[in-house]
Amino acid sequence: MRLTTRTNLAMRTLMFCAANPGRIVRKAEIAAACHASENHLAQVIHLLAQKKFLRTVRGRAGGLMLAHPAESITIGAVFREFEAVLPFTECFTGDDCTCPLVASCRLKGVLADALRAFYAELDRHSVADLVDGNPSLQSLLHVA
Repeated sequence: MRLTTRTNLAMRTLMFCAANPGRIVRKAEIAAACHASENHLAQVIHLLAQKKFLRTVRGRAGGLMLAHPAESITIGAVFREFEAVLPFTECFTGDDCTCPLVASCRLKGVLADALRAFYAELDRHSVADLVDGNPSLQSLLHVA
């Protein structure tokens, strides 16, 4: 299993915003701090705003900020929005599955249980858990 670049950038963006509470941050600041492409980051920010994780502000003094307190944004919720669009394996695709073993294979059940446990663990943690009490991360992400 490997985290997609989009999910990774989404988490970095949310952590950046959480490290700068009450402040409108700019895409360029996030890109610089996280070594990310501004173009790729723009796509991620758009999706985060569309899914109501971020609030964007237009105009000269515009930028973005968390749409909700960092404590209420779970890592599981973010991962579900960014990762769940891709089936974990072919046997999770339903009618599109062409695997000849699907009718008698037990792997799908094992993987489904593992994914439930994975998301249950992510649901136990919020963006605030990643930032609060983490001075080294805050110093990397905080903008004066």
